[in-house]
Amino acid sequence: MTAEHVPVDDPEVLRHILAATDALLLDFDGPVCAVFANLPAQHVADQLRRVLAEGGHKELPAVVEKTEDPFDVLTYAATLGMDEARYIEAALRAHEVEAATTAPPTPGAHDLIHAWRTTGRKLAIVSNNSRAAVNTYLHRHDLTPLIHMVSARTQSDPELLKPSPHLLDQATNVLNVQASRCTLVGDSLTDLLAAQAARARVIGYANKPGKADLFAAERPDAITTDMVSLARAVHSA
Repeated sequence: MTAEHVPVDDPEVLRHILAATDALLLDFDGPVCAVFANLPAQHVADQLRRVLAEGGHKELPAVVEKTEDPFDVLTYAATLGMDEARYIEAALRAHEVEAATTAPPTPGAHDLIHAWRTTGRKLAIVSNNSRAAVNTYLHRHDLTPLIHMVSARTQSDPELLKPSPHLLDQATNVLNVQASRCTLVGDSLTDLLAAQAARARVIGYANKPGKADLFAAERPDAITTDMVSLARAVHSA
């Protein structure tokens, strides 16, 4: 498969992949909901920088000072020491839980979750977001009984997060399903890389302009531009 020929929004390809999947693994922010839709990631990153400043780390590298991604701040904090990493992770977790209480569902995501459950196959959330935030969202939307497990952030070490395969390996081990029979749906390059490292199939969720081309270069098994298409693929399989 060449990068130019990665199938995009091909219902037959999506049905084929899902039919050969024993465990569906969903990234959380993006494929399931928009975590920071009502609590902007930029605001969270600013708050994390404030925590670092209060701890005496007022001079930050330019890239950390300007980033809108809270995970960039967490990654930098880990280079400063274990205490800094723990403080920043705890602050990030608190903001994620707050964001999860108002995060809007991604269109088609809940339908996909319900449809997959009816197949009798396993379903997990695999996320760099905190497990507390994921569980908060699932409980809020009465989805907890439909999810077999949540493999998400519980520690302050960013090396355990995607693109590391750690969270996927954890999910496949708990679900007792071979990685080759699992499919991850993710909306970032880190998702694609983690799935490939774990030897799982991966569907790139290209929810923004330009993502399909970006993903195609990494040669995922397929690309979809909306979760509704995946839900339809399950319904029609």
